[in-house]
Amino acid sequence: MSLSQCCATGFRWEGTPKGKETTLSSNKAYVTGTNKDAAVLIVHDIFGWTLTNARMLADHYAEEADVTVYLPDFFAGEIVAPDRLDPAYAGEPFDINAFIIRNNKDTRWPEISGCAKALKTEHGFKKVGAIGFCYGGWAVMKLGAKENGLVDCVSTGHPALMENADIDNIGCPVQFLAPEEDNTFTPEMKEYTLKTLPTLGIDFDYQYFTGLKHGFCTRGDVNDPKQKHGLERAKNAAVSWFREYLH
Repeated sequence: MSLSQCCATGFRWEGTPKGKETTLSSNKAYVTGTNKDAAVLIVHDIFGWTLTNARMLADHYAEEADVTVYLPDFFAGEIVAPDRLDPAYAGEPFDINAFIIRNNKDTRWPEISGCAKALKTEHGFKKVGAIGFCYGGWAVMKLGAKENGLVDCVSTGHPALMENADIDNIGCPVQFLAPEEDNTFTPEMKEYTLKTLPTLGIDFDYQYFTGLKHGFCTRGDVNDPKQKHGLERAKNAAVSWFREYLH
């Protein structure tokens, strides 16, 4: 399972994030929210921790779900230019494969798991959730795996790099935000997910977004009514998920 060019497309949102930059474990991070008991860890897509869209989503979760949200940098400072999201962008095509080699699972998992652990051990949060988009999908599934148990619930929108075993091993309440068209969360993977979840003895929420494509949760076009409705519905679904399992 790999990423595809659709992982490097979408739209930029206008707005000013409300949080601040800090560190979590040994990673730089954006933080927003004031709850001392409940936290959410975002594992970003390939556009990383500085993208305005991701930070604005973090602000929404913090305010609407009453949680403290951390959005760490999991790409060692590498930034995929947000200019790629501009309709007129005419630069070099993005080399997804080289990017994934640099940011492979074995390299990034220790940082991702370290940040999740730090929320409970160093920062004292009683409940921790995680949400991952695109690249972050495999990571949050692993955080919630039975053998790891690092978080109390997970949500993922258009997950990438996920394998059947990630579904088999999930051990906490899990939410999927699944667009109709997705080269990474394929029809086969969707079918496997829907077949397997009821056998695991955990709460799950599977939401399907007809007519929408990979990336809609974090890079949807707010000027297109269908995409705007989809990204708002996805945001509200995640908020309600966190309110349910982190309080």
